[in-house]
Amino acid sequence: MKKIIIGISLIIGASIFCCASFINHNNHFPAKTTIQFASWGSESETKILKKVLDDFEKDNPKIKVDFMHIPQNYFQKIHLLFASNTAPDVIFINNQYLPVYANAGMLEDLTPYYNNFEYDKFYDKSIKTLSWQNKNYAVPRDVSNLVIFYNKDIFKKYNVSLPQKNWTLDKLLSKSKNLTHRPEIFGVSFEDEPLFFFPYLTSYGVTDFSNFEDKNFQNGLKFYADLRKKYHVAPYKKEAASATMAQMFLQGKLAMYLSGRWMVPKFREEAKFDWDVVEFPCGPNNCLVPMDASGWAVSKNSKHKDAAIKLVQYLSSKESSEKFTQSGLIVPARKDVANSSSFLDNQKPLNAQVFLSVIENSEPTPVMVNFREIIDNIKAKTEYIFN
Repeated sequence: MKKIIIGISLIIGASIFCCASFINHNNHFPAKTTIQFASWGSESETKILKKVLDDFEKDNPKIKVDFMHIPQNYFQKIHLLFASNTAPDVIFINNQYLPVYANAGMLEDLTPYYNNFEYDKFYDKSIKTLSWQNKNYAVPRDVSNLVIFYNKDIFKKYNVSLPQKNWTLDKLLSKSKNLTHRPEIFGVSFEDEPLFFFPYLTSYGVTDFSNFEDKNFQNGLKFYADLRKKYHVAPYKKEAASATMAQMFLQGKLAMYLSGRWMVPKFREEAKFDWDVVEFPCGPNNCLVPMDASGWAVSKNSKHKDAAIKLVQYLSSKESSEKFTQSGLIVPARKDVANSSSFLDNQKPLNAQVFLSVIENSEPTPVMVNFREIIDNIKAKTEYIFN
């Protein structure tokens, strides 16, 4: 009897083992492919992103996304991950750093995936902005051009006509003079960061930011510096105290403020005055402004490239783009979203079309592998000029 019981137990055990093997073998409980995705972003931005990633996992149950949020020193940490051969499979990247990684062979060439990413739905310049040596290394999420935000109440108070399309730098200066009533109000913003004076340089015809001694570079820089030093229509650092230009604009201390679309959600929420936007003014040589972009790249050494491509495809889809756009945070790189109610939503700024029309008068920021060194060099030289 004892032998029979043992025999039955062995049969049952073997049956359980066989069934378990059969289940695993037939993928009834398949192992998930885990890919890592890295991005920067504010709290509100990452909230949207996490929702998109959750939706992706629901639509792709065999793929799990490990989200690596890096809110500060983003590219320093990405550098370290690449150096240690532990780079994420998918990387949110911008055009200013893309050449560093693309030139080093660290990013996957996404040009062959034309049909996967619906490149025909995007602004051509957005694709160009995230390309290197005629190859595309990231699918754009957004494009970025600087525009002039202006306080309509201040213009009305001092009986100054509102800025219009095709205005000039001379008109910006003239209006700034009429709007400046120190120390309460300054006509226009002033920031030492090169990003905020590049449009002044390109409007003077600058196409190479590394040639500091170029005549057009010097003339554009002089016009910008004179806003603060000669005409005093822009505040010195001591006059701004600890406030940023954005804070001064919200406080009603700046009539005009040069910035990007990313400020819209904050202004919608906090501005106590009427405001709108207008294109950056034309300079003596042209109306050209630099274009930047951010998008999704894939690591060349990703071990799960198919899954990574699927994620980028999902992130860059019309549906995902609409979710990022509806927050007011970005100018979508997709034309079908940019020209829809998701972007042109009848909220402030009412002249939101400006963010799209300015694309026509823009060219990708002329970045190169050593672009960060060029920026540091410009900052070192302009610190004395501006202050």
